[in-house]
Amino acid sequence: MSRRPKILCIEDDAATAELLVEVLQDEGFDPIVASDGVEGVARFAERPDIILCDVDMPHLSGFGVLSELRKSAGQLRNVPFLFITAYGSRESHLQARRLGCDDFLTKPLDFELLVEIVRSRLAQHPGQAAPEFALTDREVETMTWVAKGKSSTDIAVLMRVSERTVNFHVNNVIRKLGVATRVQAAIRCALLGLIET
Repeated sequence: MSRRPKILCIEDDAATAELLVEVLQDEGFDPIVASDGVEGVARFAERPDIILCDVDMPHLSGFGVLSELRKSAGQLRNVPFLFITAYGSRESHLQARRLGCDDFLTKPLDFELLVEIVRSRLAQHPGQAAPEFALTDREVETMTWVAKGKSSTDIAVLMRVSERTVNFHVNNVIRKLGVATRVQAAIRCALLGLIET
């Protein structure tokens, strides 16, 4: 039996999320639900095939989620992204498109149309998969200290290794995540749930 496509649904309204899950399951998809933007970003690690996301959410808006997705490492940044929102203004559409949104559906949702758009997007991205990467225990420990604001010198003392070793671990994580700086790497690690802060 073939794998059911994973659909990450980031929606803070419980009733809408419940309807999405019911419809998507009935149509043969495997829905994953996140109740806000921060949880949604953390659930990127589950390698969804497509993402449905509300715009107006607590903690991190849909625009913030989309921005994080498009900055992600490897193929994850190419996962199709659809906004589902009550905000159908021209400005919202423009902002969404500039960030790399693939489609924009307004509430109340036409679920038949939603399913057809999801199928169409999945057909355009066959075999879509998120990056295969993991952090070593040492990289996790190093990035946890980086997230707490420690310098490489401080981390070297705390971990009882050389500063060069610390920088080696930091550079590996930067490369794996496709970011430019140690601060960006620490933020991304925290958002993806790879480290505890």
